[in-house]
Amino acid sequence: MSGKDKLRKFRENEGFRCLVQPENSELIDKGADGGFSLGNFRYKGCWNRNFFGNDNPVVLEIGCGKGEYTLELARRNPQMNFIGIDIKGARLWRGAKTATDEGISNAAFIRTRIEFIEALFAPGEVSQIWITFADPQIGRERHRLTAPVFLERFRNIMKPDGLMRLKTDSKYLFHYTLDLVNLNGLPQGVCCKDVYAFEPVVERGSLDPIVTQVQTFYEKHYIKNGLTIHYLEFGLWPATSSPREIEKILSPEWDEVYWERVELEGRARVVSNKGC
Repeated sequence: MSGKDKLRKFRENEGFRCLVQPENSELIDKGADGGFSLGNFRYKGCWNRNFFGNDNPVVLEIGCGKGEYTLELARRNPQMNFIGIDIKGARLWRGAKTATDEGISNAAFIRTRIEFIEALFAPGEVSQIWITFADPQIGRERHRLTAPVFLERFRNIMKPDGLMRLKTDSKYLFHYTLDLVNLNGLPQGVCCKDVYAFEPVVERGSLDPIVTQVQTFYEKHYIKNGLTIHYLEFGLWPATSSPREIEKILSPEWDEVYWERVELEGRARVVSNKGC
């Protein structure tokens, strides 16, 4: 993508009502002592009433890229509101333009860093969170979207019965998350290690058709390069704890060296999609 094309998309982004681009000053408060804390964005706690104009459940897609899942979920579920979050404005342009052109009123996008998510949403405001094809952040746990530091942030905005839905091409990320879920006694739902297998082996329940019927831009690239697609659902509160008795989420003691080797061997022949 040329620099001029990016600039054009950034300009067009300013005109999309469905695309919210908060300034850092809207998300961070500076205290009298010079310290900083998360602020309260203007839609925090009132996305339904003040943005969507309804009382429907709110579902997020974290790291939504071009918004394929956000858009298709919104098309199929008009009784719910969907918000895709990403930091890349040129990618969000595609989702925002499609939502605008098609008049998809229950789809929106936010351009921001995930670290600010608690400034954007109030406790209990979110019903589900999708994580689709996130960077596994090998060797960088604190940057991994299913690491304790992020799951605790998600838990602070999620309803008590809320659901995390992870779809990934990364064996490393999938097994890290699965071990974390098991270690912390988090309620596990559907688990499938190969959603496109001729006869997928599904643990606990059945695979939602949308998991295989919708493919993101990056997913198609990974499938073309022979990678397996994994899927996992889980909750964020241990069955023995109430939302008012939240215990700290712990990192798993897993064989990171082994899964890093598996990951790198599996990607050795994958053509890079950097910059797409």
